Amino acid sequence: MIVTTKELFKAAYGKFAVGAYNINNMEQTLGLFRGNLDSEAPFIIQISRGARTYADKRMLEAIIQAADEIFPEAIFAVHLDHGDLETCMDCIQSGFYSSVMIDASSKPLSENIAVTHQVVAAAHARGISVEAELGQLGGVEEHVQVDEKNANLTNPAEAEAFVKESGCDSLAVAIGTSHGAYKFSGHQGLHLDVAAEIQKRLPGFPLVMHGSSSVPEEEVARINAAGGDIKGAKGVDENEFARAVPLGVTKVNIDTDGRLVWTRVHREFFRDHPEKFDLRDPGKIFIAEYAKFIEHKNEKLGSAGMLEPVRKAVAG
Repeated sequence: MIVTTKELFKAAYGKFAVGAYNINNMEQTLGLFRGNLDSEAPFIIQISRGARTYADKRMLEAIIQAADEIFPEAIFAVHLDHGDLETCMDCIQSGFYSSVMIDASSKPLSENIAVTHQVVAAAHARGISVEAELGQLGGVEEHVQVDEKNANLTNPAEAEAFVKESGCDSLAVAIGTSHGAYKFSGHQGLHLDVAAEIQKRLPGFPLVMHGSSSVPEEEVARINAAGGDIKGAKGVDENEFARAVPLGVTKVNIDTDGRLVWTRVHREFFRDHPEKFDLRDPGKIFIAEYAKFIEHKNEKLGSAGMLEPVRKAVAG
């Protein structure tokens, strides 16, 4: 059942964070649904602009619609990740998305507010939730590329004004995470004090953590052992999620870790079975491994076991 992120956040706030996972194909979708149902967790499917180009938006929407029929017990939102104004408007008009993210964080504050307000007006008219972003995460993910020297943490006072003036339903904040596999070079961590100050100014308002993959050392080591060359990758300590939830973090974006699982499965499979050429063979393994990965993440986010309470909340 597709619901809005606003409904999920109302049920989750202060109790757990909802995992937001990007998909690009059928195998990811099947693993995602199975993993969330196995762990009894609500979730958010994220579709990026890059995914909409890679697979064609109609193909992805058809895959999600089919999954909704195959797994009727699931409760999830369909969300546009890092949309520009044009893509947001296209998704809003389609009537398929339950939530869109407008990312105008690279623009001056006043322009970011104006663009976000424009998207909010169009989205709310159709009952669609809007996520915005304030502050800039470093790193690289698809078309999002910000040099670390240009990254900046979210200013709590600006966040308060931004939410009130733009009318957005949730806010992606920069508190030390970054996109891609190379998040940290040393012992840096999350600036949860920034999240705490934002929560004081915006009590009860859902905050979002982007760039929150943990980049497990074991996954990277196995990829490299199977012919990969990923060096110096380091991600977010997933044990930090539990500390962020009481501070208003209600949605956590995870993409890179899923790509690492895909890469590890396929590199190891074709290393161990060089005679194979049936794409379904590694595909089956990936679906099962991705489902296990999703289960693990949901445990860390606190969303595991929350499916039925959320079902009652959205039904009531």
